[in-house]
Amino acid sequence: MKIALLGYGKMGKTIERIAVERGHEVVLKIDINHPVYDIKIADVAIDFSQPNAAFSNLKNCIEHGIPVVSGTTGWLSKYDDIVDFCKAKNGAFIYASNFSIGVNLFFKVNEYLAKLMKNIEGYGVEMEEIHHIHKLDEPSGTAISLAEQIIDNSDKKNWNLHKSDIDNLKINSKREGEVPGTHIIKYASNVDSIEIKHTAFNRNGFALGAVVAAEWIIGKKGVFTMKDVLGI
Repeated sequence: MKIALLGYGKMGKTIERIAVERGHEVVLKIDINHPVYDIKIADVAIDFSQPNAAFSNLKNCIEHGIPVVSGTTGWLSKYDDIVDFCKAKNGAFIYASNFSIGVNLFFKVNEYLAKLMKNIEGYGVEMEEIHHIHKLDEPSGTAISLAEQIIDNSDKKNWNLHKSDIDNLKINSKREGEVPGTHIIKYASNVDSIEIKHTAFNRNGFALGAVVAAEWIIGKKGVFTMKDVLGI
């Protein structure tokens, strides 16, 4: 398939390498301040751009009938607008805060553990996420997705960044070196603790998941998630 890469930073370059290894062709590589381009030469687009560019990128793809997969975070205040636009245009769109297959399995484990802990007294819960110093958003989109799963299955009302609050889930967010991404969920009581953790070793897992999602969405119409792609 012919792929348009919207965003050509480190993730975009990793996606390009994996896509080519899987037999695909990258026909567009769009980065900041790129001149006008014709998205219609692509079969599918993969968006890992900047928060302030994602909305227009996605809308342009959907407007021209190009299925689009997006992993850009920090723009989700307009997510519902894109969903409505996609449905109105009979387009195809996948958003994931994290395309890693391992992380999406981790989401399922997190959700299951939160349900188990819901009615168990004496445990508090906190989260820690660690990423490289170049990451613009804080906390990570993955951390927010994990937090929302816990909130949906507990008495927590929301999440707080770096603040401890009985009604809200605390997320400790760290930016260190070139860490690709680490997420830790910890339940602790006076007698023991339970911890689940996902550690990414490099960007390859994120990139592979994005390419797999792009392969999957070809020929489909609708708004999907990685749960649809992986059948979980």
